[in-house]
Amino acid sequence: MIRMSRWFCVLLIWILIAPAVWARGVYQDPEDFISEVFSGKAPPPSLLQISEDEQKQIREILGHKLGAGRVRYWQHEDRTVWILEEIGKERPITVGLVVDKGKLELIKVLIFRESRGSEVRYPFFTDQFKGASLGEDGQLDRNIDGVSGATLSTRALTKLARLALYLHQQREQADVTGQTSPR
Repeated sequence: MIRMSRWFCVLLIWILIAPAVWARGVYQDPEDFISEVFSGKAPPPSLLQISEDEQKQIREILGHKLGAGRVRYWQHEDRTVWILEEIGKERPITVGLVVDKGKLELIKVLIFRESRGSEVRYPFFTDQFKGASLGEDGQLDRNIDGVSGATLSTRALTKLARLALYLHQQREQADVTGQTSPR
């Protein structure tokens, strides 16, 4: 009887811990994501210089300073790829975002480090972002339904979607003024 109780306890602990362990992971290497988006012919990276005014707008989007004066991106024609990170609850979530002609084409969780909320990586959630653009107010042009138990991860991905769309707009303006630089 005691032996059975021990096995039951071990099994119960395993059942409680396993989902937290499975939630974390590298789902796709960022370099592989970039290569996949550009069908194996990734362009060289470019850098977008962030002005003080842009930092203020980014602070509005993220709720904190970006922490970098330049952002790396990849571009072919009017399609850009951004690899961005945002904190979920306690740890960064690395996301690949593709913007084409000012609209989100793809958002994909590449690396998830949180113990909960990994459901945001599945298409039932990320497909909501397809075709989204920024409104005049800097918000997404649509509501994103959250995932129960993943509120902070949902917010993080929504912020990154807004940020990628904003950076894409700034890149278009920088192209006109010649402020972007390779590598």
